[in-house]
Amino acid sequence: MSPPSLNSPQDKFSAATAGLELLSSAVVMVSADRSVCYVNPSAEHLFSVSARQCLGHHLSALIGDIPNLWAALDNALANNWSHTGQNLAVKRAAFLPLHLDCTASPVDVPPARLLLEFRLLDAQLKVAREEQIAQQQQANRELVRSLAHEIKNPLGGIRGSAQLLERELDDPLYREYTQVIIAEADRLQDLMNRLLNSHRMMHPTLVNVHDVLERVLKLIQAEFPGISVRRDYDVSLPQLTADREQLIQSVLNISRNAAQALQGEGVVILRTRAARQVTLAKRRHKLALELQVIDNGPGIPEDIRDKIFYPLVSGREGGTGLGLSIAQSFVEQHQGTIDVVSEPGRTCFTILLPITQV
Repeated sequence: MSPPSLNSPQDKFSAATAGLELLSSAVVMVSADRSVCYVNPSAEHLFSVSARQCLGHHLSALIGDIPNLWAALDNALANNWSHTGQNLAVKRAAFLPLHLDCTASPVDVPPARLLLEFRLLDAQLKVAREEQIAQQQQANRELVRSLAHEIKNPLGGIRGSAQLLERELDDPLYREYTQVIIAEADRLQDLMNRLLNSHRMMHPTLVNVHDVLERVLKLIQAEFPGISVRRDYDVSLPQLTADREQLIQSVLNISRNAAQALQGEGVVILRTRAARQVTLAKRRHKLALELQVIDNGPGIPEDIRDKIFYPLVSGREGGTGLGLSIAQSFVEQHQGTIDVVSEPGRTCFTILLPITQV
């Protein structure tokens, strides 16, 4: 018995895509102008979209703007060969970016001209890369703390000597100079204390993360009255075990950093969501808190983007570069991670913390 004939182009397209529905890998088909013609269920899950949301739209609406990939796709079409792009950073609104490999193969199933298969990078490679970064940052923090110890004692001597000298001086002009020495010594002493106290003992309790965020919101609104701070909470989130003060300080440091970048006007969004089946500190967690601080400022300068959590690295003139480093230290003590994605007009800090379900 002969197979049924496929009379219309739509019949042929449906037949060609039927076998892709059950694949575990994410498959997207696009036309010559990169309009999305088809996404399989695995791609819907990977990119957190439905087929209805992306069909007919440009591929960039699904995976963002990746100029190198566009040139490669044009080349694959022009020469009728396959292309594999590695470690592509795919940005998703309100989500952490995905790091994917992509294989593009020419097809002739009108209107589709290219079949794209996306694969998440190997989890072990990602863990190894995160461990390497964490070790490097830890080494930097230890070096800075060692220097802080060495600087702290001479500072006390400088301050004490300036106070003694001030008592011996009759001229008020000279006393002003000693006051400058004392004030600057106090400022440096405070800086050293902040460096040395970033690993203080934790005092964990059950914490409602939204109580923490409301505290941060009030502080930011009081300090930066021209900034609009918006809430985007998932109120169904359970409590987590955390050091309340450390958590407040971490989110406050990030939020203050965002508000300062806005230079008096703009929007900061405090956002919470549940993250499921995530790996933190080599442990798999069924449930985690995803806490994001998003601003619409100018973005982090590219030359310091990879070093923004290092101590004494700051993109702001006059900044100490300690706020984000301390925030990262506190998050790591909670077995969590902190990451940032930044471009002009949108910077998003994402904290992931495990939630222990009772």
